[in-house]
Formats: sequence, structure tokens, C-alpha cells
Amino acid sequence: MSERVAVRKTYKLFIGGKFPRSESGRSYLVQDSNVSLASRKDARDAVVAARAAVKGWAGATAYNRGQILYRVAEMLEGRRDQFVALGASVDEVDAAIDRWVWYAGWADKLPQVYGGANPVAGPYFNLSAPEPTGVVAVVAPESPALLGLVSVIAPAIVTGNTVVVAASPSAPLAAVTLAEVLATSDLPGGVVNILTGRLSETVPTLAAHMDVNAIDLTGVADADLAAELEVKAAENLKRVLRPAPADHDWSADPGLARMTTLLETKTVWHPKGV
Repeated sequence: MSERVAVRKTYKLFIGGKFPRSESGRSYLVQDSNVSLASRKDARDAVVAARAAVKGWAGATAYNRGQILYRVAEMLEGRRDQFVALGASVDEVDAAIDRWVWYAGWADKLPQVYGGANPVAGPYFNLSAPEPTGVVAVVAPESPALLGLVSVIAPAIVTGNTVVVAASPSAPLAAVTLAEVLATSDLPGGVVNILTGRLSETVPTLAAHMDVNAIDLTGVADADLAAELEVKAAENLKRVLRPAPADHDWSADPGLARMTTLLETKTVWHPKGV
């Protein structure tokens, strides 16, 4: 009998809950694997998928979103060894799992902390409540590839936003493998979309896209590029999260800032009965 030849995996994009190859047909060799090289067209397709998912995801109950994030943690727990084999340390994988659980717990609590009743001079109820911004473009940090990625995706989606993520160009396997976890964890298609390849090709398209409501520049290490992207983002008044400092500790308590920055506050007046 001839020796069996193993099937060599080609890592694809994650758009709309599916795993397409780049529309350009390109790929690049990184981490000893063939990975799809996303184009500007792929970035635009990802925004379309993210926009289509906003209504259903933002309209889901906070409790349901928390359940789904917890399910992601469960699925990731079952694939710990796979992520370790891809180069993540055991501590990083465990921290990434715990971070999904942490954000899942905030799903139905953040509105109580960040919203509330306001005192007004008159016979009215005045209530403020947080709502998702919409479609968020995210540049994932180069390192740590898994924990950094989870730390920018989870706070964006737990509150009802959808995201298009530009994964680490030098270590994309954690991102695409996380996409496989997301695809089997009840997360609706289009809530998270992941692009691999050159940041210089996809991120300017996302920054300038008129249907993107906010952009997280965490993974942009080049100050000049970050400034250029901020200018593009200003075209439709996107919210902008600045790049993270090089010494940022991703294992530290993440706090609420990432969640609250990607929220809008709706205030409603209602007359009181007499």
C-alpha cells in the first residue's frame, strides 16, 4: 500500500459566517501555511456582511448575546491543544477563554452600569440607555495573536456591534482558527468577519468606508499610518480607538473602556402619569 498523503490545509477568510477564498485568488505563505491574502473587494464584502447582521445581533437580548459568548468560551476550551500547537502558550489560551467568559458576564449588566434614570426639572421620566454603534472595523494586535484578538473582538460584539477584523499579518492562524470556533458557537453569520493579509491593502479601505461606524486601530504600530487612517475615518465621523502602546499588557484587567467607547447613548423623555 502507498503511504497516505495528508490533506494540507489552506486557511481562508471568514465572511458572513462562511470561509471563502480571497476573490483575487491570492494567498501567502506564513507560519508554514498557505493563508488567503484579502483584497479591497474582500474588505468591502466583509462590511456588507457585517451591516446585514447588525439588526439581528443588536436586536437580540443581552442575555442571549451573553449565552453565545459563553458558548464561544466552551468551544475554545475544547480546542485548547489546537491553539497551543499553533504557537500560543497554555497561559494565553486559558486567558483568552476566561476573557470570553468575563465579557459574557457583562452582556446584561453594562446597561445597568452605563445607563440609568436622569433627574430632570419637570414631570417626566428621563432615561438613558446604551446602544451599539453599528459596524466596527478592528485592527488586531500583532501579539499576543490569540489573547489580543479576543480582547478586541469580544468587547465590540458583546454590546451588539458587528465587526470586520484585520488579523495579524505575521501570525494569522490563531485568527482563522478562532473563526472556526465562532462558526460552531451559535454566533450569527456576519457578526464577526476576519480578513487575513496585508494591513496596507485592507485597512485603508475599512477606514474610508462610509458604512463603517467606528474603527479600532489597536494593532497599527506605524504612527504615520495611524494618522492617515484617522483622517480617512473622519470622512463620516467614525469613532476612533487609538493604537495601543507597544508595552500594553493584554493579560491585565481590561476594564469597561473598550465596551463603552463603542456605544451610543439614547435618551428618552416620557411624561409621568398623575
